[in-house]
Amino acid sequence: MKILTPQDEEILATFDNVVTAIANTFGEHTEVVLHSLDIRHPSIIKIVNGHVTGRTVGAPITNFVLDKLARKEDLSQPYFTKSPKGRNLRSTTTIIRNPQGEAIGTLCVNIDLDAPFQEVIQPFVLPTIEPQEKKTNIEIFANSPEDMLTITIENTYQEITLDKAISAGKKARALVHKLANLGVFNFKNSPQLVAQITGISTHTIYRHLRDR
Repeated sequence: MKILTPQDEEILATFDNVVTAIANTFGEHTEVVLHSLDIRHPSIIKIVNGHVTGRTVGAPITNFVLDKLARKEDLSQPYFTKSPKGRNLRSTTTIIRNPQGEAIGTLCVNIDLDAPFQEVIQPFVLPTIEPQEKKTNIEIFANSPEDMLTITIENTYQEITLDKAISAGKKARALVHKLANLGVFNFKNSPQLVAQITGISTHTIYRHLRDR
């Protein structure tokens, strides 16, 4: 370990949202911890779901991790341990390094294996949503920008077509404005692609783009 520089601390700060994102993804029985390895006070600087081990910000880094770091042993493989209350945990620790390759922090994930199964899987259960809501909240996983553009146009066209709140005469305008808000027309030749997929003429597309 070393005395961290302001630059090192800035690097660690960029992981703040990562800690929250992981915890939100896996739910309340997964503790996510960001440790600073500043030699003056190696401790937790961010923790979500700290009830899993009973720790809070400022708590020291574990002896297990310190020992592994001192021995320069691999920390990337998951391992099993116990919480202070004796609960079984499956843990993973990732070392955070600065551009010089020096260890400046760790990101640790601790999953409570003794938590009720139904509660553990709850974050992965699809919520009950209305059909229209489902259409507008589908995340697109594409293999190329071209695929992403095509799928976005197709999904938005279907959404506008099925939206009964938009009259038939205003659907083209609503579609063009929605695609513009999504940034579709920032891509080269996108008006032509929209016209090809939707059947709306490029003249109409450009007209609706001008009246935004």
